[in-house]
Amino acid sequence: MHERYTLPQMANIWSEENKFSTMLQIEILACEAHEKLGNIPKKALDEIKLKANFSVNRIKEIEEEVNHDVIAFLTNVAEYVGESSRYIHLGLTSSDVLDTCLVVLMRESGNIILENLHHLKDELAKKALEHKNTLMIGRTHGVHAEPITFGLKIAIWYCETERNIKRLTDAIANINFGKLSGAVGTYAHIDPFVEEYVCKKLSLEVAPVSTQIIQRDRHAQYISTLAIIASSLEKFANEIRNLQRTDINEVEEYFSPTQKGSSAMPHKRNPITAERICGLARVVRSKSQVAMENISLWHERDITHSSNERMIIPDSTSLLDYMIKKFINIISNLVVNKATMMNNVMRTHGLIFSQKVLLALVEKGIIREEAYLLVQHNTKRVLVENKSFKELLLKDQKVLALLSPQEIEACFNLNAYIKYIDFIYKRIGLI
Repeated sequence: MHERYTLPQMANIWSEENKFSTMLQIEILACEAHEKLGNIPKKALDEIKLKANFSVNRIKEIEEEVNHDVIAFLTNVAEYVGESSRYIHLGLTSSDVLDTCLVVLMRESGNIILENLHHLKDELAKKALEHKNTLMIGRTHGVHAEPITFGLKIAIWYCETERNIKRLTDAIANINFGKLSGAVGTYAHIDPFVEEYVCKKLSLEVAPVSTQIIQRDRHAQYISTLAIIASSLEKFANEIRNLQRTDINEVEEYFSPTQKGSSAMPHKRNPITAERICGLARVVRSKSQVAMENISLWHERDITHSSNERMIIPDSTSLLDYMIKKFINIISNLVVNKATMMNNVMRTHGLIFSQKVLLALVEKGIIREEAYLLVQHNTKRVLVENKSFKELLLKDQKVLALLSPQEIEACFNLNAYIKYIDFIYKRIGLI
């Protein structure tokens, strides 16, 4: 019997060698089930298990003649087995083998991605804890808002990665169904025991009802989940790209001593890996649209899904595997410019404390609109006159009529913005 080809690398999972190995395993397991039912002599089963083998090159040669991949595979296996090969593929249709094989490969590749996501989650946890109290400016609409910490930004990614782990776990469970129910799913030429036996041996659930194929909503959920994960990675990478911009300069991708950033400009240190992830996310998302369109097929089956699935499923899993590993490397080696982060916090001469002043005024009993206009008047002066917000407040008699200098000073305390960071970290399980 041909040995199972299960090296852990993603490329090997989607190799033709591994695909045919899985198909052969399914065929032999079906023969075992038939033997238990008395449909195949024990001697024939033993011969099949001993001699069954294949050659990828020979299968391709036969396929050139017969123009059918499964028939080419079965013909080649028969060349190894001999007379007992007449018991192979008994009562089965091609999709019984192809679809069951496909979900095994999807499960294997999905589990590799899951392992990568757990690794990413661990790296994000480390970085979030390391920078739990590293102050930086929060931005909304790209404009300075109020202080946050860099760790909190990473904690957001940590939680999103947790959700992606849950999504992918669910998608793998939803795809983990095999079928060996015959040409239109009626078991007209095969006992359901064969399906149950094969699926149990492969650790698959039995599709409760099927046509000639496993229904493609399952595959669409799986591919769409990969697209969501890719989009999350794009989100994370895009933030790093933005924070590496020269005018922000808060984080940087690691730049090795021998690395070069531009053929024309020796000073360039570009976030090329983050950009690559963003570009590849677009490709993975495009595959999900095709998977959606595969849900609707003619009657009990056509093969409009078959050709594109040979690309979209291996491509999506392989690209995402690559993207996660690259982003893990980015996070592990990320350069964090704490001094620049603090400089950027103070860049607007204290405008980021405007809400603190607003609320302090409201607490003194004036209506919010009046307080808002009083604060906004001074924020406009900061921008026009390039002066300190605090100093302007300390000279504004209308403000001083309501707030003492000490109360104004208290509004400019940075620690007030991170007093609940530990509370957030505990809630999400980081501390």
